[in-house]
Amino acid sequence: MKRASLPLQRRDVIALLGGAAVAWPLGARAQQAGKVYRIAFFSPGASGPGIPVLPLQAACVEALRELGWIEGKNVAFEYRYAENRPDRLPELAAELVHFKVDVIVAAGTLAPLAAKQATTTIPIVMSAAGDPLGSGLVASLAQPGGNVTGLSLMVPDIGGKRLELLKDLLPGISRVAVLWDGANPYPAHVFRETEAAARTLGIEVQSLEVRGPGDFNPVFEAARLQHPDALITVEDPLTADHRKQIVDFAATNRLPAIHGIREFVEVGGLMAYGASLSDLFRRAAGYVDKILRGTKPADLPIQQPTKFELVINIKTAKALGLTVPPSLLARADEVIE
Repeated sequence: MKRASLPLQRRDVIALLGGAAVAWPLGARAQQAGKVYRIAFFSPGASGPGIPVLPLQAACVEALRELGWIEGKNVAFEYRYAENRPDRLPELAAELVHFKVDVIVAAGTLAPLAAKQATTTIPIVMSAAGDPLGSGLVASLAQPGGNVTGLSLMVPDIGGKRLELLKDLLPGISRVAVLWDGANPYPAHVFRETEAAARTLGIEVQSLEVRGPGDFNPVFEAARLQHPDALITVEDPLTADHRKQIVDFAATNRLPAIHGIREFVEVGGLMAYGASLSDLFRRAAGYVDKILRGTKPADLPIQQPTKFELVINIKTAKALGLTVPPSLLARADEVIE
C-alpha cells in the first residue's frame, strides 16, 4: 500500500515513530506469505566472462539457501559489478535503488560507500568492508546506526604479521615491495601499517600503488628496477581480480610473495595470510536473514573476521628454489603440493 493511500491517523502514527518508521515496512513485509525478496550483490570488482555469480557471492547464496531463502521461491538475486571502475559505482547503486531491491550485499569498502550515498532506507550488508568506522560507513561497530551493517575485514597489525611470515621464510630479507590499491581506503591503511612494522624490523618498503587495471604493468616495471627481495599484495577487489597477473609476475621474476587471501595461492602464489573471504560472505547471509525477518540494520553490530588462513604452495616454493622451514609449515592451515 502506498504511503499516500494510508488513512490520516496511521500516517500520523508513522510520523511520530521517526527513525523507526524506516524499518517498519520491511518488518511488516517479512510476515507476508508468498513474497519474493530481491537481494542485490554489489561489487567494485569484475565478473568473469559468462560467469554472473562469482565464488564468493555463491558462498553467500548457498548460506542463504541453508537459512531457507531459495532462489525462485522466496528470493531473487540481482548482480552488479563495476568491473574495477570506481566511477561506475554511483550509477550502479542508483540503479539498484531504482529497482527497489530489499537488501544490498556490498563487497569491499567502495561499494557500500556508494550504496550508502544512494539510499538511507534500503538495508546494506557489508560482506567484507576494510575499515567501516574509519571510512564513515557506520557510526560505531557496536551500534552502527542508519541502514548499514555487516562484516569488517579490518584486523590489527595484519601488515606486520605478513612481514614476520616473510622473515620466517627469508631471514635475510631487507627490501619488500608492497602492491596496493590507492583508490581504496582499506589497502591504504594496511600499507601504512606495513610501513610502520617494516621500520621496526629494519626492512625497506617499496610502494607499488595501483588504481586501475592499466597500472599493473608500469608498477611491475618499477619493481623490476628496484629489485626487491619479496612482494606483499594487499587484498582488495582490484588486486584479487588481477591475481593471476600478479602471481605470474612474481614467478617470472623469481620473487617470493605473500598475498592477502588464499585465492592467490590457488592460482600458483607462494603464500597467503589473511581473513577467509568465503567465511565472511557466508556470515553476511546471517545478516540478510535477520533483516528480511524484520531486524533493523542499526541494531546489528559489525562483526570482525574470526577465521584466518595461512596457505603455502610447496610446488611454487620448489620452483623458486626455496625450502619452507618446518616451523612455518606446522603453522599453515593448508599446504598445497
